[in-house]
Amino acid sequence: MCADAPDVPLPPGLDGLGPLFAGTPAGICVLDTELRYLYVNPALERMNGIPAAEHLGRTVTELLPELNVPTDILREVLADGRPREPTSSGRTPSSDHSGPRFWQGACHRVEQGGEVRGLVLIMVEVPAPRRRHAEYERVSRHLSMLDTAANLIGTTLDLNTTCSELADFVVPELADVASVEVFAPDIGTRVRPAPAGVVRLRRAGMAAVPDLAEAVRQFGEPGQYADYQEDGNIAHCLATNQPVLQNLTTDDQLSASAPSPERVAVYRALGFHSTCVVPLTSRGRPLGCLALVRAGDSPAFTEQDVVVARELAVRAAVDLDHARRYTREHGIALELQRALLSEPRKPHPHVEVATRYLPVGQGAEVGGDWFDVVPLSDARHLKVMGDVMGHGVEAAVAMSHYRSMVRLLAQDGLPPHLILERLDLMVEKAGIDRAATCLLAVVDRFRGECQVASAGHLPPVFIDRDTGAVIAGIPVGPPLGTGLGGYESVSLPCGPGTVLFMYTDGLVERRDEDIDVSVGRLASLRLPVGGTLEGLLDDVLDRFGRDATDDIAVLASRIRSGRTEP
Repeated sequence: MCADAPDVPLPPGLDGLGPLFAGTPAGICVLDTELRYLYVNPALERMNGIPAAEHLGRTVTELLPELNVPTDILREVLADGRPREPTSSGRTPSSDHSGPRFWQGACHRVEQGGEVRGLVLIMVEVPAPRRRHAEYERVSRHLSMLDTAANLIGTTLDLNTTCSELADFVVPELADVASVEVFAPDIGTRVRPAPAGVVRLRRAGMAAVPDLAEAVRQFGEPGQYADYQEDGNIAHCLATNQPVLQNLTTDDQLSASAPSPERVAVYRALGFHSTCVVPLTSRGRPLGCLALVRAGDSPAFTEQDVVVARELAVRAAVDLDHARRYTREHGIALELQRALLSEPRKPHPHVEVATRYLPVGQGAEVGGDWFDVVPLSDARHLKVMGDVMGHGVEAAVAMSHYRSMVRLLAQDGLPPHLILERLDLMVEKAGIDRAATCLLAVVDRFRGECQVASAGHLPPVFIDRDTGAVIAGIPVGPPLGTGLGGYESVSLPCGPGTVLFMYTDGLVERRDEDIDVSVGRLASLRLPVGGTLEGLLDDVLDRFGRDATDDIAVLASRIRSGRTEP
């Protein structure tokens, strides 16, 4: 009756569970908040004796009037989200005898974006209670496992962390030993060429039950490379993009799962008897594979286990792809920024300069912070501190354009506010779509003063050995790239021995604090014992950089006094 019924797609948010729902013998349906059918899997279609398409849009009671369904329990699950196990009885069009039939169910609330969407109801008929109950328990456990995986795998954009999370998650629930094997990164790592007849992968994650944890370390630690036979299970999985399930009975079968024939005796000694390898693929590109092993008294892998393992791999591969692409982009941007932020040119032997760039951490995208020192004529030099909006490669490239244009404009001998005015126009004409803040200071070594202008940037700090630190009060114009203009230069004393300290907002900006309060703390800066600029930057980053949430660039400079600085 139902064999020719069209497939019914799963609602958004659950479509990734299609293979699991379609392959299970348990009846599964998705109901909306009015208890109307949104989806029916093939098992429930057969159980009810009604084509799946005829379920859609109708309530359970409308479709199956002879079935006693506890709708009050279903509404309770909708209300409080606590799963329940309702039972039902009665007859459906597929009933082949006059007596009632009985079902045991599991009901879970479905949420998407914080909004309740409906229910997932799993039903197992129980004419043979023990066998059916065991099947229901297994399916329910697998569904719960997939639901939990979304919260525990892919918590960061770090590739190795994601692989470790995947391996840790499947042990011991799905396997006694698990390893995540991935291809070498596209950039940043040089790997020796693999010999002919092998596939070389990097072990990015590994986990084992306590009884096997010590023993499996002999196979290699995460981060190491392993060579697998070209005709083995892992190579076959990667080549076909299909799972490989093998319950091992002969040495030949066991050898196909081993990197080398010599490993067979070790696998035998550890009691390995069943393997399952599933591909990790995203956007049609193979990333690696998830290899699962069962040993000792654990049951052999079943086809249902393969369905669950592959669903986990599909979800994890998306996270791995995001992490891999992020790692690639982050590496490119960081290398670009480091190259551009190489030591600035020394303006004059009588001028000291110290700089630092501090990425906020491995998990954050590199930003567009930059600094520069440009020698000028007449014993003057220009100091620059800027911050391009955004992160990633685009921000680093935009930063390089800003830096080059400032250097070009500085050669005309203009005061800082006119450099900013022209820079703002050049940015608009060049089509750079990222705004930037910028602080310029033209220091005259002979006059002992500097002219300062700001385009949306935080104020500089002047640090004197005797009087301490002063946060300069300067006019602040709009950021560059807005086309608004309106910049102003002010002259400030900056004689020999006075330190000019410039920085980006990552040094002081905190989510739970007003920026003026954060900047105000810089008034406590003092020259360290010894008075070196490097020591000053060490102290600054130690005090203010530990809980930073954005990249930090800092620059400290001073004109040497006539006496020798300690």
